Amino acid sequence: MATYAYRCTTDGPFDLVAAMGTAPQTGTCPRCAAPARRVWTPPRLSTADPRRMALIDSTKATAERPEVVTALPPGRVDRRGSVAIQRNPALAKLPRP
Repeated sequence: MATYAYRCTTDGPFDLVAAMGTAPQTGTCPRCAAPARRVWTPPRLSTADPRRMALIDSTKATAERPEVVTALPPGRVDRRGSVAIQRNPALAKLPRP
Protein backbone atom coordinates (compact mmCIF):
# COMPACT_ATOMS: atom_id res chain seq x y z
CA MET A 1 0.00 0.00 0.00
CA ALA A 2 1.21 3.48 -0.81
CA THR A 3 0.22 6.90 0.48
CA TYR A 4 -0.84 9.47 -2.10
CA ALA A 5 -1.26 13.20 -1.47
CA TYR A 6 -4.33 15.16 -2.59
CA ARG A 7 -5.33 18.81 -2.17
CA CYS A 8 -8.91 19.94 -1.65
CA THR A 9 -9.64 23.53 -2.68
CA THR A 10 -11.74 24.01 0.47
CA ASP A 11 -10.05 21.97 3.21
CA GLY A 12 -6.45 21.70 2.01
CA PRO A 13 -4.16 18.66 1.78
CA PHE A 14 -5.01 15.11 2.82
CA ASP A 15 -3.56 11.65 2.19
CA LEU A 16 -5.16 8.63 0.57
CA VAL A 17 -3.85 5.08 0.98
CA ALA A 18 -4.22 2.87 -2.09
CA ALA A 19 -2.44 -0.02 -3.75
CA MET A 20 0.65 1.09 -5.64
CA GLY A 21 -0.21 2.31 -9.14
CA THR A 22 -3.98 2.35 -8.57
CA ALA A 23 -4.44 5.87 -7.17
CA PRO A 24 -6.94 7.95 -9.17
CA GLN A 25 -6.11 11.43 -10.45
CA THR A 26 -8.93 12.87 -8.33
CA GLY A 27 -9.97 11.79 -4.86
CA THR A 28 -12.86 12.59 -2.56
CA CYS A 29 -12.10 14.92 0.34
CA PRO A 30 -12.88 13.11 3.64
CA ARG A 31 -14.16 16.34 5.26
CA CYS A 32 -16.38 17.95 2.62
CA ALA A 33 -16.72 15.15 0.00
CA ALA A 34 -15.62 17.51 -2.79
CA PRO A 35 -13.35 16.24 -5.56
CA ALA A 36 -9.65 16.93 -4.94
CA ARG A 37 -6.71 16.81 -7.34
CA ARG A 38 -3.73 14.57 -6.79
CA VAL A 39 -0.51 16.36 -5.78
CA TRP A 40 2.84 15.00 -6.93
CA THR A 41 5.35 14.77 -4.09
CA PRO A 42 8.75 13.11 -3.70
CA PRO A 43 8.64 9.62 -2.20
CA ARG A 44 8.67 9.51 1.59
CA LEU A 45 11.63 7.21 2.03
CA SER A 46 13.26 8.63 5.15
CA THR A 47 10.58 10.19 7.32
CA ALA A 48 11.94 8.70 10.57
CA ASP A 49 14.57 10.53 12.58
CA PRO A 50 18.12 9.05 12.60
CA ARG A 51 18.00 7.98 16.27
CA ARG A 52 14.85 5.93 15.72
CA MET A 53 16.32 4.29 12.61
CA ALA A 54 19.54 3.44 14.51
CA LEU A 55 17.47 1.81 17.26
CA ILE A 56 15.50 -0.23 14.73
CA ASP A 57 18.71 -1.32 12.98
CA SER A 58 20.39 -2.36 16.23
CA THR A 59 17.29 -4.29 17.30
CA LYS A 60 17.25 -6.18 14.01
CA ALA A 61 20.98 -6.92 14.32
CA THR A 62 20.64 -8.37 17.83
CA ALA A 63 17.65 -10.46 16.75
CA GLU A 64 19.78 -12.16 14.12
CA ARG A 65 23.09 -12.22 16.03
CA PRO A 66 22.46 -11.96 19.80
CA GLU A 67 25.37 -10.96 22.01
CA VAL A 68 26.79 -13.85 23.99
CA VAL A 69 27.58 -13.06 27.61
CA THR A 70 30.74 -14.78 28.84
CA ALA A 71 31.01 -13.27 32.33
CA LEU A 72 28.93 -11.68 35.05
CA PRO A 73 28.77 -7.90 35.11
CA PRO A 74 31.19 -6.23 37.52
CA GLY A 75 29.81 -6.01 41.02
CA ARG A 76 30.60 -6.29 44.69
CA VAL A 77 31.81 -9.56 46.14
CA ASP A 78 29.98 -10.72 49.25
CA ARG A 79 31.41 -12.69 52.22
CA ARG A 80 31.02 -16.02 50.46
CA GLY A 81 33.10 -14.86 47.50
CA SER A 82 30.24 -14.66 45.02
CA VAL A 83 29.22 -11.55 43.15
CA ALA A 84 26.40 -9.72 44.91
CA ILE A 85 23.46 -8.50 42.86
CA GLN A 86 23.54 -4.77 42.36
CA ARG A 87 20.30 -3.24 43.57
CA ASN A 88 18.47 -0.59 41.63
CA PRO A 89 17.89 2.36 44.01
CA ALA A 90 14.61 3.21 42.27
CA LEU A 91 13.17 -0.14 43.35
CA ALA A 92 13.62 0.76 47.04
CA LYS A 93 10.76 3.27 46.73
CA LEU A 94 8.25 0.62 45.69
CA PRO A 95 5.81 -0.66 48.32
CA ARG A 96 6.63 -4.01 49.86
CA PRO A 97 4.03 -6.82 50.03
